[in-house]
Amino acid sequence: MIKLFDGLFAHSENTRLIAGDNEPEYLPANDECSYHRLIFAHGFYASALHEISHWCIAGKQRRLLVDFGYWYEPDGRSPERQREFEHVEVKPQALEWILSEACGRKFYLSTDNLNGDPVAVAAGIARFRAAVVKQAQNYLANGLPMRASVLKKALLDYYQRHSQFGAHLFAPERI
Repeated sequence: MIKLFDGLFAHSENTRLIAGDNEPEYLPANDECSYHRLIFAHGFYASALHEISHWCIAGKQRRLLVDFGYWYEPDGRSPERQREFEHVEVKPQALEWILSEACGRKFYLSTDNLNGDPVAVAAGIARFRAAVVKQAQNYLANGLPMRASVLKKALLDYYQRHSQFGAHLFAPERI
């Protein structure tokens, strides 16, 4: 994934994908490093795809901010904060699902709130799943963000999945 991503974006976007040892992080270029760093957690493929999805969506100004200027609140969020989190995560997770399918990997929906109120979490998962499915289908019908489209094509080519890939993969029962 690193070679593929860097081959596509190291020069055109001055961005490199890096396997990190800890939590994922996006660091824009600065005086100490001349390129943007998209760092994914613990070498996990799914983490790489998730961070790439955020990067593909982030506009030019957000890509100049640490972690694209997004807030992160740890596990155990209130129901209100959890809904805000899910709202922000719909597009990246829909995109992550598409990229996962492009390389033949299983996508796992994540509400990232294991310690929240169980009833609220269960209700939120159903809503969130429906929103992610709808967004993935919308992306497929209307087009992906430019960088995501370039990467999806490269993944389909690399993993030879053009014939398997299609809208049929993006049904609610698949996540």
